[in-house]
Amino acid sequence: MSAATHTGKRWIQHWDPEDTEFWENGGRKVANRNLWFSIFAEHIGFSIWTLWSVLVLFMGPEYGLSPADKFLLVSTPSLVGGLLRIPYTLAVAKFGGRNWTIISAGMLLLPTVLAAIAMEPGTPLWVFMVIAAIGGVGGGNFASSMTNINSFFPERLKGTALGLNAGGGNLGVAAIQVVGLIVISTAGASAPQIIFYIYLPLIVVAMTCAALFMDNIADVKKEGNAMREVLKDKHSYVMSFLYIGTFGSFIGYSFAFGLVLQNQFDRSPLQAAQVTFIGALLGSVIRPVGGWLADKLGGAKVTLWTFLGMAVGTVLCIVASNGDSLALFMTGFIGLFVFSGIGNGSTYKMIPALFRTKALAAVAEGEAREAAMPRARRLSGALIGIAGAVGALGGLFINLAFRSAFTSTGSGVPAFVAFLVFYGLCFLTTWAVYLRGPIVRTTEERKAALAGAGI
Repeated sequence: MSAATHTGKRWIQHWDPEDTEFWENGGRKVANRNLWFSIFAEHIGFSIWTLWSVLVLFMGPEYGLSPADKFLLVSTPSLVGGLLRIPYTLAVAKFGGRNWTIISAGMLLLPTVLAAIAMEPGTPLWVFMVIAAIGGVGGGNFASSMTNINSFFPERLKGTALGLNAGGGNLGVAAIQVVGLIVISTAGASAPQIIFYIYLPLIVVAMTCAALFMDNIADVKKEGNAMREVLKDKHSYVMSFLYIGTFGSFIGYSFAFGLVLQNQFDRSPLQAAQVTFIGALLGSVIRPVGGWLADKLGGAKVTLWTFLGMAVGTVLCIVASNGDSLALFMTGFIGLFVFSGIGNGSTYKMIPALFRTKALAAVAEGEAREAAMPRARRLSGALIGIAGAVGALGGLFINLAFRSAFTSTGSGVPAFVAFLVFYGLCFLTTWAVYLRGPIVRTTEERKAALAGAGI
């Protein structure tokens, strides 16, 4: 396309998706191409990140691990994946989105090969935990992918584009759980190595596709201290808190669902595997819908109602656990996946809207658009990384809460009560910061609130 020139290393020197002519004369095609191959690489990353949510279903009594050990094991990649999201976000600016996608996909080979070697009865718990920690690199892929794709799309399409990118990546959770189900139901619980034979070639394919079909944006590489600058904005902390409630819930429940079913309702590994993937599948598929609704109705409004829906789902899980009703429990738990998926899309829509509103205000006050809009993209990309990192830690908290609840009471009810309180706090925070209207006091706060509401 005429407006963008590439060097031999696939660097796009000029990128302005807000320019309608630029977008229609080739920009859309380039952005969509990068989006689909980013989704594929991120999808594989999510599968490897949540690999241990499947492998624990293969760990029978011969492995010598207690339920508490297994909850601790699945918590480990969640923690590491969350912590890695900050450096992965910065890596896009340092190396370029395409280049880092190749590198980060290649890093998935190490935990997969190590797990294939160690997955045998008699392996000590600490060895499993070390390998699971290395598998946390798959969680970092999400932050770099979202930061990269955020730079490719105009504001009016970010909600849908980020929703597709994240939703396609999240599907990696359901995909590997389906693979685990197929392996358990056909080859039995003693053949987890088949999973590795499937995913090792897919990792290589993801690397190859990124190398052949993706691009780097030079403006992103020129990012200065966006991460440091965005931390000065109080809305960075608000959005990170809200993302704990949405994405943290999704990934935490994805890791824990099978173990909770086994311990709360005494399900066998096969019985748990038969339904574990449903929640992650629905939560992933509906995430783009959350982005689309946010584009149409406003991010804060959609986010507010998703927290209410998650609270209702949590109440159903509490009632079902106390009444030993598997059907009601499944309804409530799957509801948690669905509403967290919608909330994932809507909260990420709010982030670029915040900074675009501030950039437009700066342009109205005399700042050059050529400086204001790229800065907004860099800052929103930085916050996407920060919020993604903090939000992913919610997965750790959920699994530790379940571990504590089952160890102390033999039931998940205390954990669900804690989650209910937290969703109430998220609901109130969303309303108070972004939807109170006249109560918001300063001019800057009003601009940020309107942006968060998608107005």
